[in-house]
Amino acid sequence: MSPIVKRKGEKFTLPGKYLLFILTILCAGSVILTLKTNIFSGPLNAVVGWAIVPFERGISTVGSWLSNRSEELVQIRDLLEENARLKAQVDELTIENNVLQQNRYELNNLRQLYKLDAQYEGYDKVGARIIARDAGNWFHSFVIDKGADDGISMDMNVIAGSGLVGRIVDVGANWAKVTSIIADNSNVSGKMLATSDHLIVSGDLEMYGQGVIRFEQLVDSADKVVEGDKIVTSNISDKYLPNILIGYISTLEKDANNITKSGLLTPAVDFEHLEEVLVILELKQTLEE
Repeated sequence: MSPIVKRKGEKFTLPGKYLLFILTILCAGSVILTLKTNIFSGPLNAVVGWAIVPFERGISTVGSWLSNRSEELVQIRDLLEENARLKAQVDELTIENNVLQQNRYELNNLRQLYKLDAQYEGYDKVGARIIARDAGNWFHSFVIDKGADDGISMDMNVIAGSGLVGRIVDVGANWAKVTSIIADNSNVSGKMLATSDHLIVSGDLEMYGQGVIRFEQLVDSADKVVEGDKIVTSNISDKYLPNILIGYISTLEKDANNITKSGLLTPAVDFEHLEEVLVILELKQTLEE
């Protein structure tokens, strides 16, 4: 083994293996002295206690702090897991609530259709769901999920809510297209339910933005018609079955000829929220025959 030689100008360094060897000897010697002698009792013991006790206290404090932090982390983890479970429960309850609300809404619609079916019980009818509609805010033209295979044909009347929706204008095997009475090209021959005076109801999408459409050519020579009176389909209509509710007089005024009257009516059907309809499986022409 080569001796350790310190050259001039160099710093003295002790190799790690020598340092480890020296520390091992010191530790072994301390153990032997402690077991075989009482060198660390008395004043030396006090000195050692003065140096070691604070160190032990520090270690104990750090250990307690780490233990507390560990417990807090466990509690945080449990809280996060519980929070995730609660969120999942909230999501499930929200979905269930939405389904219940939708079911209640559909039940109300079906109840209205049931009442309407009973009101016009003299006609055979088939229920249908709206599956598409033309662009715009209102259901002025739409497609239903029933067609020729279900007995539906052109010009059959369509009802919903409290009255007349429109008529079938195109038919496929399992679908049919409906034009409603609020469409711009729609004209319905109507009459006043109370007086049997005849008039023409004209669709107007722009006016329906205010919830009304137009009527005209009302002959009311006795001045018996007032706001709020019901308008129904007339028996002289070539497309519509008689006595189906169209709506209610909203405004009424005399025309310039002082013979007829015109104004606005509020439809009996909400053309903004249609979902299901009833199709009357009878044609006006067939009924007349």
